[in-house]
Amino acid sequence: MVRLPTFTSHARAILALGLPLVGSHLAQMSLHVTDTVMLGWYGVTELAAVVLGASLFFVTFILGSGFAQAVMPMVAEALGRGDETQVRRDTRMGLWLSIAFGLLVYPLFWFSGSILLALGQQPEVAALAQDYLRIAGLGMVPALLIMVLKSYLSALERTQIVLWATLAAVVVNAGLNWVLIFGRFGAPELGVEGAAIASVGAQIMSLAALGLYAALLPPLRRFNLFQRFWRPDWHALARVFALGWPIGFTGLAEGAIFQAAALMMGWIGTVPLAAHGIALEVTALAFMVHVGISNAATIRTGRADGAGNTQGLRDGAKVAILLSLGFGLLMVAIFLLFPAPIIALFLDRANPEFDEIVAFGSVLLAFAALFQIADAMQVIALGLLRGLRDTQVPMWLASFSYWMVGIPASYVLGFPMGLGGPGLWLGLVVGLTLAAILLMTRFWLRAPRLA
Repeated sequence: MVRLPTFTSHARAILALGLPLVGSHLAQMSLHVTDTVMLGWYGVTELAAVVLGASLFFVTFILGSGFAQAVMPMVAEALGRGDETQVRRDTRMGLWLSIAFGLLVYPLFWFSGSILLALGQQPEVAALAQDYLRIAGLGMVPALLIMVLKSYLSALERTQIVLWATLAAVVVNAGLNWVLIFGRFGAPELGVEGAAIASVGAQIMSLAALGLYAALLPPLRRFNLFQRFWRPDWHALARVFALGWPIGFTGLAEGAIFQAAALMMGWIGTVPLAAHGIALEVTALAFMVHVGISNAATIRTGRADGAGNTQGLRDGAKVAILLSLGFGLLMVAIFLLFPAPIIALFLDRANPEFDEIVAFGSVLLAFAALFQIADAMQVIALGLLRGLRDTQVPMWLASFSYWMVGIPASYVLGFPMGLGGPGLWLGLVVGLTLAAILLMTRFWLRAPRLA
């Protein structure tokens, strides 16, 4: 157990780090929502094209962001042992790997039309998606560099700037969308290309703001982050690569299970798929809180491990788990008590299928109550393990739980056993619960023992 004064001090530290990161993650989600809403006003075909294009961009981004996310625990651990030179080395090579990844994947965006056609998409939609991605793909390098700087600054406990930079990007993106999609204030009406330009513009602005902050803020100048940036550091690059690629693949594996669930839900019908999408949006918003706490846990664990503070590491881990569990239980109560009003917020009451979607979505939110606890515990465990720079075994444990257990369970419960949509979600609960158990076990086996 954790004594009350210790719990209070750890909770304050985790929340001070985590709450701005929660806000940043929510703001990042709103970037996608803004594009979706504005293109929904513009045209159905254009909306479909950007949904496809943004999904391809996001999946690729998740894979590449592993290197950026690796910087967070590495910088935290180096700070914990007082090695400020290593802070610069690891962050700089995280920037290098992100640039390399962004350049390597750009051809995927350039030829995305042919890829989408091969996947059975309509020619008009595929062509528009390619137009979008040929421009939006230029934003992959800035987007990944932003992630590296966010990880670096978060590890330095400068999470407020991370929040404000993300919020500013949302405002810039919305403004540029309004001007360029619809051709306001004398600008040309560019549709999907305007949305892409807006996204790249917002990313460049955010990158410039974070880069200047990291380089010029007096307390951070001592790290000389961009000093001799062009010089390779092969040892640090290998370390960041080894820690980062499993993080990227873990994120890809987790994101893909929800795409697979959406595909199977589409086999059942349009109403179940619509309800699934709404319920998933609701759970994703709640999940951002757990992700913020997980990021804070990564930083605190890395700092404690670097300093050799075994007691602080283990107590901090328990507090992070309890905070996430407490929020998860709150969401369980909300999902069970108010499912219909929550689903109704996303629908027009004039929709002839309103009642049917609300009824089906309310059932899914009941399963989301279980979903919350399982998903919270597995992402907290991943954050704690990353703080110990343990990513390869967790990648295999998570992927096994998601794909060898969760998806097969979803299919069996949903179709052969005849439970339909609720069965699909119950299968996800099974997979995520197994992941939580395996990853939490891994952490407590790996956590340093008290002397």
